[in-house]
Amino acid sequence: MTAPERMASAGDGRSGPSPAIGERRGPAGDDPRNETASPAYRIGSVEVLAALLILLLVMSSQLTDLLSAPALATWTTVFVSVMVQAVPFLVFGVLLSAVIAVFVPRSFWARALPRHPALAVPVASAAGVVLPGCECGAVPIAGSLIRRGVTPAAALAFLLAAPAINPIVLAATAVAFPNNPEMVVGRAVASLIVAMAMGWLWLRLGRADWIRLPHRPDLDSLPRGQAFWSAVRHDVVHAGGFLVIGAAAAASINVLVPERWLQILADQPVLSVLALAALAVLLSICSEADAFVAASLSQFSLTSRLAFLVVGPMVDLKLIAMQAGIFGRRFTARFAPATFAVAVGVAALTGMVLL
Repeated sequence: MTAPERMASAGDGRSGPSPAIGERRGPAGDDPRNETASPAYRIGSVEVLAALLILLLVMSSQLTDLLSAPALATWTTVFVSVMVQAVPFLVFGVLLSAVIAVFVPRSFWARALPRHPALAVPVASAAGVVLPGCECGAVPIAGSLIRRGVTPAAALAFLLAAPAINPIVLAATAVAFPNNPEMVVGRAVASLIVAMAMGWLWLRLGRADWIRLPHRPDLDSLPRGQAFWSAVRHDVVHAGGFLVIGAAAAASINVLVPERWLQILADQPVLSVLALAALAVLLSICSEADAFVAASLSQFSLTSRLAFLVVGPMVDLKLIAMQAGIFGRRFTARFAPATFAVAVGVAALTGMVLL
């Protein structure tokens, strides 16, 4: 091989890597240029926390004056009171919901329900009593029931009833309304009626092609212990975040909205019911905690607050998103508005009779 040929062979790398290629393929520490290169610096949570602490120290006098303002003191009082009362019920409900979702076979529900769809609807609605959890857990469970062969009408009735009439939610309602025990009865009765009505309405008007069968939940592929803590972490973060937003919104309503505006709206029976029903959809509060938010809206009548409690666990923004992801958009576009209308009507009638 001549000298030019040996040079060409070394240049194209067929007989061995060139120095440049060797430098790129070698470890990063072998490159002398890396010894002088400055590492890229990333700002993490520790740095952000330190900056916030320094800012608090620098602006301590301004913050003291701000916190002493009557409006902010009222806001803080309402916010903290809602959180302190609601968090124990939220955590307890999430733990029990994770236990049932992980350790109770989903096939149990299919065996326990009657085969006739019309009879399965009320039984599935009443079965919501044994599921101490929020609506976040009821949606995937209802999807699993449909996948296991349960009639969609019964699964949907269970979906609506479980977050509203389970013992944790009713106990939280009793604590939030200690002087109005009829609110507990009204919530249970109205929610059960809405769940059964929507189940029977689906039997009458629903179509199977509106529902997209859900995929198997991720928890099924995990060991039980890992699945349990995964469910707990997800529900605490998800539901707890919405609880904070709901408590802040309730405190803001009490502080920012003039009292006379709320009173004008509260004095209109029809408008007050519709307003609090719409507020329940927007706030998307977990069902274990919404009673405390409703109790803080003392300007409104018990009937309008009952509408808030009945609508919230059945139709809200997070539920609409979850239902669209599990059952499909065609289903959600029909089911959510119909549920809202039935829930408002039943809550209003129940309030007229019991409250």
